[in-house]
Amino acid sequence: MRSWRFFPPAAARRRDEEEGVALVPPSPAPEPEPEPPGEHVPAPACREDDAAAGPAAAAAAAAASDMDGVLTAPVGHPAAAGPLPRPRPEPGLFLNCGDMPVVRAADFAANPSAAPPLFRYCKDNATLDVLFPDWSFWGWPEVNIRPWAPFLDEAARENRRVPWTERQPYAYWKRNPDVSATRADLLRCNATGAVDWNARLFRQDWAAAERNGFPGSDPARQCAYRYKVYVEGRAWSVSEKYILACDSPVLLVDTSYRDFFSRGLVAGRHYWPVDAARKCPAIKLAVDWGNAHPAGTARMGAEGSGFAREELAMDNVYDYMLHVLTEYARLLCYKPTVPEKAVELCPESLACPAGGRAREFMMDSKERYVADNESCTLPPPFTADEIEEMTRRDDDVRSEIRELEKQRS
Repeated sequence: MRSWRFFPPAAARRRDEEEGVALVPPSPAPEPEPEPPGEHVPAPACREDDAAAGPAAAAAAAAASDMDGVLTAPVGHPAAAGPLPRPRPEPGLFLNCGDMPVVRAADFAANPSAAPPLFRYCKDNATLDVLFPDWSFWGWPEVNIRPWAPFLDEAARENRRVPWTERQPYAYWKRNPDVSATRADLLRCNATGAVDWNARLFRQDWAAAERNGFPGSDPARQCAYRYKVYVEGRAWSVSEKYILACDSPVLLVDTSYRDFFSRGLVAGRHYWPVDAARKCPAIKLAVDWGNAHPAGTARMGAEGSGFAREELAMDNVYDYMLHVLTEYARLLCYKPTVPEKAVELCPESLACPAGGRAREFMMDSKERYVADNESCTLPPPFTADEIEEMTRRDDDVRSEIRELEKQRS
């Protein structure tokens, strides 16, 4: 039975230390694994007052205790065009498809059990929204981005076609800058006649791209640069996983938002952290340092794309969904029933009326089998000491980068 913690195997860690990928020398103590997106929460004993409060009182306890990763496949989403590869429980739940987390922890400080268990794509430390994968794992037909599994195949071909050493020696970003102030600020880092910050940044106009057949908008074909910049949108951005898959080190601009897999990413191994308050000089330093240390830098890019391919393989995403649904269902103090006037949606009722890319992506993301092997195991929660060590390790990477900046000034 596999154990799934979004972390590279020990052999990969030893290889990184030997080849100098990590910015900070390894500590003598064994390196702890990152905090898992979800934690095992024992089922509470249902009481009459729990049942009267409905699912919110019991399930919110999971969020309050940092059960950071409860999810389900969106109802009515193209994912429903085929079965999940494993049997799963069918609890009732609330899902919000907006970007911004809204369940504020401060609003429920006096009574955390009153917080509603609201499923969403991202959260931050001030909110209790429960994380699950976004729709784009099953494709984004409106902007012609394929489902995740076929995208990974295409990205792998592009990575082989243009090796890292043959790519443009700059940092690349192409998204919509109008959705947040930090993205608009990033555009200041484009090269000018006076200064070159080693960044090549482009505005993505989705309306124009659609009119012209989406030229230059395929993220699998945006791997021609040695470095890829990730910056948040209104909150988190679905672009994170596509950027990781390029075999190019990710220059990740600091963000307070995280999705269901973010905690598995390790600074100095999977990405280079960028100070959001000093984007331009930070990007220039990362590119200059990386070009001067090509072997370790290319390895960092390979680690990031390896994470995208292996840890975010759809089998793992579905296993994560299974665990979260199971843990969530165990917290319910009532048995969900089908409403009297509910209408059942079968795969055909979703796929048959669709056409064009929507139908194509439904079929591309359809699961065609039920897995006959066991799901991955859910590890126990991390201890306070392990969490503290992970924080220290991240701080060490950032301190090392600050030292590099001082040496250049």
